[in-house]
Amino acid sequence: MAQKRREETEFKVSDKRLFTSEGELRDPSEEQAPQPVAATTATTAVPTTVLTPASTIPETMPSAARAAEFNIPEPPSASEQQAQHDAYQQSSRDLDARVERNGHSAKELEMSFERFMASLYMTAMMQLGLMHEQDGQPGVDLISARQTIDTLGMIAEKTKGNLTPKEQGFLQNCLYELRMAYVEVTNALARPPQAPGPITGTNG
Repeated sequence: MAQKRREETEFKVSDKRLFTSEGELRDPSEEQAPQPVAATTATTAVPTTVLTPASTIPETMPSAARAAEFNIPEPPSASEQQAQHDAYQQSSRDLDARVERNGHSAKELEMSFERFMASLYMTAMMQLGLMHEQDGQPGVDLISARQTIDTLGMIAEKTKGNLTPKEQGFLQNCLYELRMAYVEVTNALARPPQAPGPITGTNG
């Protein structure tokens, strides 16, 4: 009987995300109605404990148990990863061959660290309204710009000691210019608009 009642139980889930599905900041004053979740089937165990942050889970807990605590699937096996890697490489070679047959160089498709940094740099500049696509209108998205710049900063921190001097210099230049541009844009937006001065003229 207890099993029957447990199967009919509905869980209420409240949306606590800071941003909407469109990427806009959610109004904290809005209370959204809880969304019912389908009842758990008899073959699925209903969790009886509340999930805890990763920092509170003992480090001695086996990795499989830690993954299960957050419903994270176990990573693919080494053989599965190798098979997928081989399939990906074969697809890439096929694409390169088609590109070469069309008179282009397959080198244009290769991703380098500098190209990756350049793509993030241009993305941040567009988010700051300092660059825009051809025939497009510039727009300012400070939150996204800050996140892109912080992503570059995180990459700089995580790749310490693993970059060539050229890559390191390129990354630091990107960060310096973007941070300076971000400060200039935010300061410009914070300044109140200036009232136009009096118009003076001479009577002819």
